[in-house]
Amino acid sequence: MTGADASSQTTTVGDGLPEAGSPEAARIFWRYWGALTTSNLGTAVTGVALPLTAVLVLDATPFEMGLLAAAAYVAWLVIGLPAGALVQRYPLRRVQVAMDLLRAAAVLSLPLAWWSDRLTLVHLLGVALVISFADVVFSVANMTFLPRVVPKDELQSRNSLVSGTYAVTQMGGPSIGGVAVQLLGAVPTFLVDTVSYLVSAVLLGRLPDVHEPSTDTTPIRDRIREGWHFVSRHPVMGPCMWDATATNFVCGGQMALFAIYLVRELDAPAGLVGFLLAAEGIGSLVGATLVPRLSRRFGSARLALVGGFVSVVGAFLIPVGSGAVGWFAFALGNVVFAGGVVLLSTTTRTYRQLATPPELLSRVMATVRFVSWGAIPVGGLVFGALGGWIGLREGLVVLAVLSLASPAILLASPVRHLRDFPEEP
Repeated sequence: MTGADASSQTTTVGDGLPEAGSPEAARIFWRYWGALTTSNLGTAVTGVALPLTAVLVLDATPFEMGLLAAAAYVAWLVIGLPAGALVQRYPLRRVQVAMDLLRAAAVLSLPLAWWSDRLTLVHLLGVALVISFADVVFSVANMTFLPRVVPKDELQSRNSLVSGTYAVTQMGGPSIGGVAVQLLGAVPTFLVDTVSYLVSAVLLGRLPDVHEPSTDTTPIRDRIREGWHFVSRHPVMGPCMWDATATNFVCGGQMALFAIYLVRELDAPAGLVGFLLAAEGIGSLVGATLVPRLSRRFGSARLALVGGFVSVVGAFLIPVGSGAVGWFAFALGNVVFAGGVVLLSTTTRTYRQLATPPELLSRVMATVRFVSWGAIPVGGLVFGALGGWIGLREGLVVLAVLSLASPAILLASPVRHLRDFPEEP
């Protein structure tokens, strides 16, 4: 996330590029949005197909499901910090296109291996790792792009639109993925994601390079340290990062347990699994839709704190009941948990975009993702092992208790005294 010039709505997005807010800048944004939406839809389909392939085709154990969940995000721990400094050195558009093509090739290898009767869990983990590393680089470049074509006054609404669209893909993608797995089988469903990455690459290829590669010769280690110090020592941004870390640790554990819990504990068929997981998208959509209005009325900092408490309620609903009651409780809890997380993440993401000096933005975003998203694979590994030891439902109950850390962190920080997050660097 970067900060464009916050002083007016006529900020330029680069030499020779149209002003943000102009018709041409709007067309640039909608191409960006189209690419991101297409890619996210395919990724959501794979989000169902990947764990179902492990469970139904390769008969994975809870710990192996934890490994799979960890592999999908472990790259944030490995290259999360240097990614911000590295992205500054290359054109943002080309970086995103290259990562889309790499992900398309990785996903395509799965049905090819399956058709030749060579698909293994190791191959599945390898693809998850490749996608994970490509996701890190793509994400940092993609988040750095948006504020360069959107003026300050529109940034909250654009972020809400992106979050809302992501929520819609989270509703449609898993549902489509579940039905596709039911009709076609788990592995052929990966072809949908392959196509989505290719379409995204084509759309992104039509975007301008809104970023001049950095010519700064400062060693990467020093540049990483500067970004880390800015975030970790910031009185507001630091606690927000640790809050996101606690939340994502819980999310990682949920990712490891959800699919196998639905199949083996609640006896849900593959098609229903997709719809139950898609409930997350409903909560995300509702949360993203409400953010601009609630933020103006009650304040962005207060809304972030409320979001933390809402997600706790959802986490405790998820493991309740069995059979049809269990399905309903899981869906409702998924909706509430996701809605709370979006209230929190959208407000804090916009805050980072506005309050970070532009020259530090990619490094700040990489630092936050390194710490917070790095907690996802850790949570996946811990609860993949714990779920096999104490039970799947019991593991989800422990995660609900741990979700209390999110609002507790904000209450212990200066955020509790704020109505709104400060918007100036």
